[in-house]
Amino acid sequence: MGMEPYRQVLALPGVRALLLVGVFARIPVTAMGLTLTLHVSQGMGLGLTQASLVGAVVTLGTAAGAPLVGRFIDGRGLRAVLVVTTVAQLVFWVSAPFLPYFVLLGAAAFAGLLTLPVFTVIRQGIAAMVPAERRRPGFALDSMSVEVSYMIGPAVAAVAVTSLGSFWTMVSVGVGAVLSGVALFALNPPISSAGKGEPSGAAVPRRQWLTPGFVALLCVVAALTFTLTATELAVVATMLDGGVTEWSGLVIGLWCAYSLAGGFVYGTLSRGFSPLALSGAMCALTVPIGLAGGGWGWLCLALLPAGLLCAPALSATVDQVSRSVPAVARGEAMGFHSTALTLGVASGGPFAGWLLDSHGPAWGFAVTGLVGGAVVLAAWPFWRRARPVAEPVVTSGVESVQV
Repeated sequence: MGMEPYRQVLALPGVRALLLVGVFARIPVTAMGLTLTLHVSQGMGLGLTQASLVGAVVTLGTAAGAPLVGRFIDGRGLRAVLVVTTVAQLVFWVSAPFLPYFVLLGAAAFAGLLTLPVFTVIRQGIAAMVPAERRRPGFALDSMSVEVSYMIGPAVAAVAVTSLGSFWTMVSVGVGAVLSGVALFALNPPISSAGKGEPSGAAVPRRQWLTPGFVALLCVVAALTFTLTATELAVVATMLDGGVTEWSGLVIGLWCAYSLAGGFVYGTLSRGFSPLALSGAMCALTVPIGLAGGGWGWLCLALLPAGLLCAPALSATVDQVSRSVPAVARGEAMGFHSTALTLGVASGGPFAGWLLDSHGPAWGFAVTGLVGGAVVLAAWPFWRRARPVAEPVVTSGVESVQV
């Protein structure tokens, strides 16, 4: 194991800049949900039910919009989509602090539908710039950068609302979103290996790549984030039960560090593993976490095995999407991947909340791990039957299909 796989990826033209822009561009995106929730609950003085509803509307809008935005990237090119989504975010965040609650709900759905496609663009760029045999360390770097962004974005939003108030925090998030869009527009990373910034090649019918095997992979992606979201809430509930809530940040931070370490090691391996195997193993290792006793220190140790597999499992799913979908449809496919991630988060929170309230933290770890594992097992037969996806090849003006 060494740094050579990462050196080779980072030496490729444009990759270093793309990953660096990706870290900073994701920070305002990851801060949006918490910023809106805190604005409704603190800035508007409404209850947590109303605040959580705004967050749910944004989440559903993002889930619905990701494949559509990805499809427009494939068909219209990156810069056209960045202009539309950046302007949409500017309009929303400039007006949102002044909107009454029910108007804010509708505007939040609009903003979610036209969320800046940072995650899709970065992953499309990596798939386009990095040869297939080197994509594993490339997507491992992407997964690690996502961890860093999620560690920074919500934490900064919480501190900003407390110190500056929700109005200025929302303005700051809006400015950050616009700057992110401008940075991606200026960078204009290639979205297919055939050329920079514009898609090329013959169109591919969706039925050729949106197969049962691909849908099974999306279900596994949703199960993965479902388990991760529920685990985070179960950690907080465990700390609350033990009267050591002040250590929650440290425990969750260590959990993220485990994921970073696992992603780093995974990127240096000579061969990858099935995303279903990694996801299933992570879910299985989540089940016994609730048995840890003796305080928060033991909880930190119990989180280690599953934590090490978080980033590898996520990067393996992205890598599989990049390999199994034709380049001309990769934007839409990555959009579906983002939708699956979002739906897993959206369903994991309410389910875990009900489970924790009714049965306690130990059952929160066990049941969510079992549910996630059950989804992976159910997806396995469809995954095993999946065939390679056809790539279009244009020969003398006649489209043929190569498998």
